[in-house]
Amino acid sequence: MKLLSPAISTLARLRSWRLEAWMQHPISAQREVLQDLVTSAQFTEFGRQYDFNKLFTTKSFKQAIPIQDYSDLKPYVERIMAGEQNLIWNTPINWFAKSSGTTSDKSKFIPVTQESLEDCHFKAAKDVLALYYMYNPESDLLTGKGLVVGGSHTINSLHEEAHYGDLSAVLMQNTPFWGNWIRTPDLRIALMDEWEGKIEMLAQNTMHEDVTSVSGVPTWTLVLFQRILEITGKKNMKEVWPSLELYFHGGVSFHPYKEQFKKLVGEDIHYLEMYNASEGFFAAQDLPGSEGMLLFLDHGIFYELMPIEEYGKDEPKTIGLKDVELGQHYAPVISTNGGLWRYLVGDTIQFTSLTPYRIKVSGRLKLYINAFGEELIIDNADRAMSIACKETGSVLTDYTAGPVYFSNEGNGAHEWLIEFETEPNDLELFSKVLDVELKKLNSDYEAKRYKDIALRPPLVKALSKGHFNHWLKQKNKLGGQHKVPRLSNDRTIIEEVLGCML
Repeated sequence: MKLLSPAISTLARLRSWRLEAWMQHPISAQREVLQDLVTSAQFTEFGRQYDFNKLFTTKSFKQAIPIQDYSDLKPYVERIMAGEQNLIWNTPINWFAKSSGTTSDKSKFIPVTQESLEDCHFKAAKDVLALYYMYNPESDLLTGKGLVVGGSHTINSLHEEAHYGDLSAVLMQNTPFWGNWIRTPDLRIALMDEWEGKIEMLAQNTMHEDVTSVSGVPTWTLVLFQRILEITGKKNMKEVWPSLELYFHGGVSFHPYKEQFKKLVGEDIHYLEMYNASEGFFAAQDLPGSEGMLLFLDHGIFYELMPIEEYGKDEPKTIGLKDVELGQHYAPVISTNGGLWRYLVGDTIQFTSLTPYRIKVSGRLKLYINAFGEELIIDNADRAMSIACKETGSVLTDYTAGPVYFSNEGNGAHEWLIEFETEPNDLELFSKVLDVELKKLNSDYEAKRYKDIALRPPLVKALSKGHFNHWLKQKNKLGGQHKVPRLSNDRTIIEEVLGCML
């Protein structure tokens, strides 16, 4: 198989001219994308409502269509799920990527069209490989197997033609032949939704494969590595898979996990960050060791950037790529070949380069914890906290929460620092109720908490009265509009509050 390496590398380099074309002419590439999108959807219900046949400029497009969020998309999704078509896109929509994170729904369902599969997700995957081979021409990556740790939900059928699952499951179910050729394990295992059994099956069925790459969220990947090392008795993963050279990651910050990966892998390998969401495959790391990811501009997605100070306004303004600045925080607003129109993704990004356009994900528009892929948002936390207080007879003053990362002492967890006006008689019961309610409200949190494999129960600590005010006073933020941040995606706030003793 390694004899194929030069040929694969040559094919990757031949593909590079396509990337260079839109990298050198990004604005015109985006203009063509928008024109194709509007032309394709002009006779849909949405296209007729907003007179797509009269929209000939970016300015007229922005003036005609208000910015959308999931609550605006949801009525169309429900109708498509019931069997209607030609509502937001001109070809049949038979797949939906399920994820969580909205304030009004435990799960949201993002339409996935054939065009978004082929011209966005799979096209971007091929471009990621081409970029990797450009900088690693002697690589043996595609001569072995790519281990995919994903697909936490099985494929579910709405009716004969419509199905849903999490994004990785939808992608695996629709992978073209070239993807199945290099992927392990087979779909029977890859799409299992019982994670304890799945980890065991993944370990047993891949530890003897010639694995050259691994992709998946860090939490589950670490659990898998640990199990394989337990079974094999090997010291590190390079002893198990000598040809392992690349780990694809994304979705959560990799910084807290990198040292653990180095320890478990045994030798330094390449790490490549990707920004692949249910709404589209947006970007991927192209320069080895760089922080930014190359923004894909010719993959069926038209980008507008909303300065974060515009968020929450009645008529928020957006700018185009030609007007963005380095280091500023923007919220992407996207129109896609998946039938999303001026859709506010909810992430915030910063540009690290303008030639070409490279970005990094800087956070979410709302407070959240997503250290383990759980996407816990403030609405989930507030609702669960309210019920826990009610059921334990306690009264809340304030709280903050953040992640406890994987360590030798145990798996990850959420640490909750809570100041009560009236403390619960049983803090352990409070913690259990909080955990149960979070599972009810958030399907991703529920999946990560399954049998404590990736996420342990919450660690709840009751603070003395006045603790948060003392902390705010020390920071000169007591009173006014200053508030205790409820959720943080790192431990900065947690450590500050714990270190602020009365």
